[in-house]
Amino acid sequence: MHATNDIVLSVEGLKVYFRSEDEIARAVDGVDFEVGRRETVCLVGESGCGKTVSALAVLGLVPCPPGEIAGGRVLFNGQNLLDQDDEALQNVRGRGIGMVFQEPQTSLNPVFTIGEQIAEPLRIHLSLPEAEIRQRSLQLLSDVGIDAPEQRLADYPHQLSGGQRQRVMIAMALACGPELIIADEPTTALDVTVQAQILRLINRLQQSHGMSLLYITHDLGVVSQIADRVYVMYAGVIVETGAAEQIFRGSRHPYTQALLESLPSRKKRGRRLNSIPGAVPHPAYKPAGCPFHPRCPQAIGACREQYPGMCAFDDHHAARCPVAGGRSLTDWCR
Repeated sequence: MHATNDIVLSVEGLKVYFRSEDEIARAVDGVDFEVGRRETVCLVGESGCGKTVSALAVLGLVPCPPGEIAGGRVLFNGQNLLDQDDEALQNVRGRGIGMVFQEPQTSLNPVFTIGEQIAEPLRIHLSLPEAEIRQRSLQLLSDVGIDAPEQRLADYPHQLSGGQRQRVMIAMALACGPELIIADEPTTALDVTVQAQILRLINRLQQSHGMSLLYITHDLGVVSQIADRVYVMYAGVIVETGAAEQIFRGSRHPYTQALLESLPSRKKRGRRLNSIPGAVPHPAYKPAGCPFHPRCPQAIGACREQYPGMCAFDDHHAARCPVAGGRSLTDWCR
């Protein structure tokens, strides 16, 4: 899909398991995805599909124990982050990859001012003098659209609104000029108006800074606004991938189709929205065969016994389901 030097992040066969005395939860079970330079890639799926765990694994933030990286590679500019020690990973976090977490209320430290928290990555990674740190902090707050930045530097997180706190998180992620931003559900707790403002802000900053963006969400409405490419995740694996237009106009996997059918639209006004019966299986108790088959209206006998590999349909468009794609069952894609 991309030339090697055009890939910022390449995740290959990533497995993240959580072990207890009597079970193994396979939260991420062989995930592959790529993010190209200046590209916006969306990782989509319901809660419990493994999206956030995948992002934490990229940054070396999976708690071990109980978690463990059971396999795979995470290549950032060709360097396998899973082989790096804590000090090397600390240099990547913030400097190479910035992270915007889901809930700024819990991600920001309540006992430090906004100014102290923005200054920290600037001190750690860039070793700037204090006067320049202050000037850059003010510029960052201004860049993310926070009024009266001088006053906000002295404020504590509880003195800001939810939208302002999320803007501070974005400023912190941008502080050291990373090549890649990972945004994990950054608008979930915000109202619709503020959500739209944050999405426009992220898009503007991405374009002006020339960054790549990995956006993690369950909301296909958001994906339709920002994505270049989409990876749909279910029960710890990627079940469909393609350009945004391919996913929205010609999805091939029943799970993707069900997600799209549950989206509200003007055409559906006054009608009951579709929902997907059942729930994502617990990662320690996945069913045999395709893990979506208990919820799938198109499932056949083979789906209960075999889990297909990716089937290629169109250029760069693939899905883990030959049944929905009309493929012969003798060609149970590998």
